[in-house]
Amino acid sequence: MRARPLLAALALSILLPASAQAVEFDPDDAETGAPVADYVSETQHLVNQAMSYLGIRYRFGGTSPETGLDCSGLVQNVFRNAVGLDLPRTAREMASLGNRVTRRDLQPGDLVFFNTMRRTFSHVGIYLGDGQFVHAPAKGGSVRVESMQTSYWTQRFSGARRLVSDEAPSTENLATR
Repeated sequence: MRARPLLAALALSILLPASAQAVEFDPDDAETGAPVADYVSETQHLVNQAMSYLGIRYRFGGTSPETGLDCSGLVQNVFRNAVGLDLPRTAREMASLGNRVTRRDLQPGDLVFFNTMRRTFSHVGIYLGDGQFVHAPAKGGSVRVESMQTSYWTQRFSGARRLVSDEAPSTENLATR
């Protein structure tokens, strides 16, 4: 009784390889895109892009890494180059975009706003995670990372907005792509 299933399995093992056809890989037939190992999320790309600006000098009204950046010029450059979003010119205008985020719900890539000129949303930076953000601080400074936990930034925190998320995309209230 046990011989029949064994014979059937033996017959299949002999016949199946004979009917299989060899298929050659043609790179022209492959879908284009990054290999899985090279995939970087949009938020990680934002963080990487922001970190590439470290050390660029501050310049009031600056919009170019070559001549200097102010806080909103930094954010504009990072979002344009990392994810193709063209943001408005000022921190105040940026504060009306995307979705509001509480301080405890901050995620890397979120915009963080501060009151540094006696008005809300007068300064903007990009949250990096672990209580850190990158920004272009002030005259005489350069793009740098700072802790949001210092008393200076804690007292001046005005709010945060999420423009990019690695979860389901939301096009609500976004700048143009």
